[in-house]
Amino acid sequence: MELRQLRTFEAVVRHGTVTDAANVLDQAPSTVSEQIRHLERSLGVALFERTARGMRPTEQGEVLLRWSRSILDQAEQARREVTGRGRAVRLGALETIVATYVPRVLARVAGRRPDITVDVRSATSRDTLLAEVTAGQLEAALLLDTGDALGDLGFPLPAAPLTFLDLDPVPLVLVAAPDHRLRDRHHLGPQDLTGEKLLVNVPNCSFRMAADKLLGPGPQRIQAGGVAVMRAWVEQGLGISLLPRFAVSAALESGTLSGLDFAAPDLSLRLIWRSDREDLPGLRDVLYAAGA
Repeated sequence: MELRQLRTFEAVVRHGTVTDAANVLDQAPSTVSEQIRHLERSLGVALFERTARGMRPTEQGEVLLRWSRSILDQAEQARREVTGRGRAVRLGALETIVATYVPRVLARVAGRRPDITVDVRSATSRDTLLAEVTAGQLEAALLLDTGDALGDLGFPLPAAPLTFLDLDPVPLVLVAAPDHRLRDRHHLGPQDLTGEKLLVNVPNCSFRMAADKLLGPGPQRIQAGGVAVMRAWVEQGLGISLLPRFAVSAALESGTLSGLDFAAPDLSLRLIWRSDREDLPGLRDVLYAAGA
């Protein structure tokens, strides 16, 4: 049983087909298939059920999956200690918060544990972060959420023992053009926004999900794009938008945007990880430092 075979095995489990796993691994499908066959022969069991819809791990495959991540983690840690590179923790984060919030987390860790390296990997999709934490490709990830339970914002969770720690509030503000009709109205509620054009991103965007929960069905959704696009469109009077304060504070100060008097609860900057991997070298130290 070789480490490269275990990495290939995990990729096939994660992506469901040899072709998709080969694309991710930058290998030929025939190479992936051969590694899986070698692994099965060495163990004397079938690790996958081959179906027309893809490959699913057998009961024995599920057992190996639980072991493979631990083996690969230990091999990586051994390599780092032997080569003198020290401990490293892979941290994923949404692109929207990498520039603003991740440096704060890194500064906390560096101040308390300068011996630990944090490798930051940005992602455009929350689903990608959740999948990579579940699969052990990331030790932890930073995303946006709300409420007392993981996923209260409205996104689905993978079948994994995920837990979390809330680090910082992420304030939201409902913004409009300076001459908007609701600029001088006080204590706005969802009923006051009926018929307004609400600029949004894709349905799984954190700020879109927050808007859907807070503003109700009254506003007309217009899909614009990312935060920068929505901000620019609001400035040009094309609609209103619920955006993070860090992305619009300069525009609010300069007067190119107005903040409407709508009480929007903060989102939470949430650090997530697998509870069954807390004993990985360096991870618990990073969790303590980040939450300090």
